[in-house]
Amino acid sequence: MTPNVWMGVSVENQDYTFRIDHLRRTRAFVKFLSLEPLLGPLPNLDLHDIDWVIVGGESGPGARPIAEEWAIDIRDQCLASRVPFFFKQWGGVRKKRSGRLLQGRTWDEVPIPEPTYQPVIYQAVVV
Repeated sequence: MTPNVWMGVSVENQDYTFRIDHLRRTRAFVKFLSLEPLLGPLPNLDLHDIDWVIVGGESGPGARPIAEEWAIDIRDQCLASRVPFFFKQWGGVRKKRSGRLLQGRTWDEVPIPEPTYQPVIYQAVVV
């Protein structure tokens, strides 16, 4: 697979984790999880063959809240598995006011695919 093919799935809560197995079966060069809007805890995520995780809260009118402990737990799972973690937003009606700091810092990790080597090497992007 060429390095320009990145494929992801949305997983909002535990009911949709089956999508991760479908993603794993693809031949995409980079496989990522978009855990947004995150609507419930996702303990014990299997991050095998996953190259990137994005977490975010729901935004707009009627947005349901994201619990800080859910985001922290997923971040910790990513750190333990050496999977780049990107925290997009807390969400809510005024998402810019809510910000995107998680425990006092931004998390802007992105995968840097190496065509001849996997797992993915990663680095933080400074915005």
